[in-house]
Amino acid sequence: MSTELPVLAVKAGAAIREHVLANGLRVLLVERHLDPVVAVMLWYRVGSRDEVDEIAGVSHFLEHMMFKGSARFGKGEVDRVTTLLGGSNNAFTTNDHTAYWFELASDRFEAALEIEADRMRALLLDPVEFAAEKDVVLEELAMGRDDPWRRLTELVQEGVFGRHPYRRPIIGHADALKRLSVEELRAHHSRHYRPSNAILVLSGDFQPERALELVERHLGTVAPPPLAVRETFRPAIEEPPGEKRLSMTWDDEGQRLCMAWPSGAVGTPTDWTLDVVSTLLTGGRLSRLHRRLVLEQGLATTVSTQNDARVDGGAFWLMAECAQGTAPSVLEAAIDAELARLWEEAVPAAELERAKRILISGEAYDSETVSDLAEELGEFAIDADWRLSLQTVDRIRAVTARDVRETARTILSAARRTLAWSLPRERSIAARRSPRKAAKRSPRGTAPRIPKRSAQGAPKSAATSAPKRKTPAAKRTGRRTAPGARRGAPATARSTARGAAGSQAERSGR
Repeated sequence: MSTELPVLAVKAGAAIREHVLANGLRVLLVERHLDPVVAVMLWYRVGSRDEVDEIAGVSHFLEHMMFKGSARFGKGEVDRVTTLLGGSNNAFTTNDHTAYWFELASDRFEAALEIEADRMRALLLDPVEFAAEKDVVLEELAMGRDDPWRRLTELVQEGVFGRHPYRRPIIGHADALKRLSVEELRAHHSRHYRPSNAILVLSGDFQPERALELVERHLGTVAPPPLAVRETFRPAIEEPPGEKRLSMTWDDEGQRLCMAWPSGAVGTPTDWTLDVVSTLLTGGRLSRLHRRLVLEQGLATTVSTQNDARVDGGAFWLMAECAQGTAPSVLEAAIDAELARLWEEAVPAAELERAKRILISGEAYDSETVSDLAEELGEFAIDADWRLSLQTVDRIRAVTARDVRETARTILSAARRTLAWSLPRERSIAARRSPRKAAKRSPRGTAPRIPKRSAQGAPKSAATSAPKRKTPAAKRTGRRTAPGARRGAPATARSTARGAAGSQAERSGR
């Protein structure tokens, strides 16, 4: 590179530069020399929101097929090469984007660029591999149907998002996947897997001039495919006309509650304030709902909230499970009482400061590794603007008690929510149990939880981990594990919000 790129910003000791190749690929160079490691993440602006009903699940399916062979790297070669180089790789699909990542020693990350260029340019999509992988995806979907939290959150998600594609699970539906053809998968790849629809993030121990030369050599030569990106019609997420109440039954003793309210898009003032609200409600043992419902009154075994901001508008989720002997109406009334406190009373300064400290410390924790940085910057870049990641601490600190009160009043009113119970099958609650006064204490239990990259289950509890920024704890279904999930931690500090809740507020992957 003949001209040195200017440093645009510094985050967690990393110098950030940006460049756009002639073919439209945006490149973020995040240079930090603390460890001899480089993370390579390639983000495509395509997810389940870009699908129509008849091909629902195609984005997640294509993610699987990206590991099944390209012109230079046959089936299994991506994993074999990664292992031989002593690195790791993975991928995940969300409602709004799909991402592929490698973590390699800094003297060998060029291999990741070669692989990504070949998969973008010449993915094979062999019909035999397609048929075999379809069975794998259908089995993954069937496993999810056996999870009561996933079924419950899918039910609520349909109620919250109405006609918008966010109503569908990222993994899709069995009937659509069964009829999906390899030609439809190929067309989806050609339309969306193009340089101008992607962002590459290199994060770690490299020299920016040399790194950009390698990017130009491998990805700069990828020509745009002939098919243009097709903009999917997405109806607006409508304001609820009133509370929706739903129910389902399940063949166990659990009494599970899920509520969700339509909320704001990524990076809006509402998004940041709801992160604080979520932390106040379920951010640790001293949070309002966890302390009252689990520790003091013993009404619930678990309770969690998630601010799930998305590109077109998100949802704020609340989940809880009744302790043994607690009537659903009692738990629901206790939750409503705590929500009403947020609407009616100003949050005390010390309590608000505690919530902010939790979020800010989570942000610092989530910038520890180069993969964490690549994920946070890349996710903001593909969904909004990477510069938002630089504002996290200031935005959190700027939230006032008035902001919390007004946002709770506006967003978390009963008239705007979708509420659903999952109750034991073929047995009425009244016949088995009678409402009781709260016990002094009940077992804490573990929160309903989705693995970071799994399509199953309910969101990770904010009461048992530090809050994070977006994507799924749960908003993705992942191939194996994500960069930020290596140590069981949230991907990024702002991700409680984005990612969470419910079946396909998740990320989905192979």
